[in-house]
Amino acid sequence: MSLGTILTVVATGLVLLFITLYLLKKGRIPVKFALLWVFISVILLLVGLFPEIISSIAGLFGFKTMSNMLIGILIAMLMFITISLTIIVSGQKYRITLLTQELSMLKEEVNKLTDK
Repeated sequence: MSLGTILTVVATGLVLLFITLYLLKKGRIPVKFALLWVFISVILLLVGLFPEIISSIAGLFGFKTMSNMLIGILIAMLMFITISLTIIVSGQKYRITLLTQELSMLKEEVNKLTDK
């Protein structure tokens, strides 16, 4: 891996880590989401700091160049993020449906009490 690629990966990992920690400190994201981003930034830092490991893993999986392996890792990370966010959105949708139903039941109960 070239020095420019190593510096870019390490810088990206550090920036992502600092942004995540800043957003967590300000209360803009919950801890469960921050853990995902911290995990990804640590992986980026490890890839940048120990390129030999990635190079040997790339050889084991049959990648010709390390850049192809890095792109594969990034695509896998994006898929992991997408799946986790899909799970979160599905859970929120279910909770919104329940809250809407409870609100409708409470409104109906209030209307019955005010009509009496």
